Amino acid sequence: MNIEFDFGAVLAEWPLLLRGVAWTIGLTAIGTVLGMIVGTLCAWARSGGPAWLRAIVGTYVELIRNTPFIVQLFFIFFGLPAAGVKLSPEVASVIAMVMNLGAYSTEIIRAGIEATPKGQIEAAVSLALSKSQVFLRVVLPPALKKVWPSMVSQIIIVMLGSAVCGQISTEELSYAANLIQSRNFRAFEAFIIATLIYLALSVALRRLLNWAGPKFFFGR
Repeated sequence: MNIEFDFGAVLAEWPLLLRGVAWTIGLTAIGTVLGMIVGTLCAWARSGGPAWLRAIVGTYVELIRNTPFIVQLFFIFFGLPAAGVKLSPEVASVIAMVMNLGAYSTEIIRAGIEATPKGQIEAAVSLALSKSQVFLRVVLPPALKKVWPSMVSQIIIVMLGSAVCGQISTEELSYAANLIQSRNFRAFEAFIIATLIYLALSVALRRLLNWAGPKFFFGR
């Protein structure tokens, strides 16, 4: 049995692949920024917020961390319209990614916050810093430094998880690969190329975040 591969038939559809890559990068960028903001706020709430707020955030974290991402995505896109909230595939994908990363980053950042020495916080309070100044200037930077490798890994996981967003017609990379193979029936070649692109994106994103973390978030 002779099998002939034709990667050229897939690469000829490079505009679709490029569009898919652009959507994947865009979804990841927005999801990362907003997800980390949500995670930081929720980590603060779980570490030092009032009891009622800790309970709400704890419920959110446990709900998201113990359900599949694709179920969360389907609930937002297919379930919310039943309640009168209709979202585009792209908006639903962003919301799902933000919620997912927000929940996981909450626990990651909280671990870093709780590892901050109490004496360091007491010293900051003795300098008459406000609670927000203590958190943003004294607690958060070293906390992020401690947990940054775990945060980078989680961001990459969320980027790779964006592949399921093609199930609701978000035009990211896996959607593009599936569309290409449906046209030329080169499924093996299409998904091999998509796999290599995801691998390249993961490596590039890890290097970018490992460079950006020390430079912008917590210093060298």
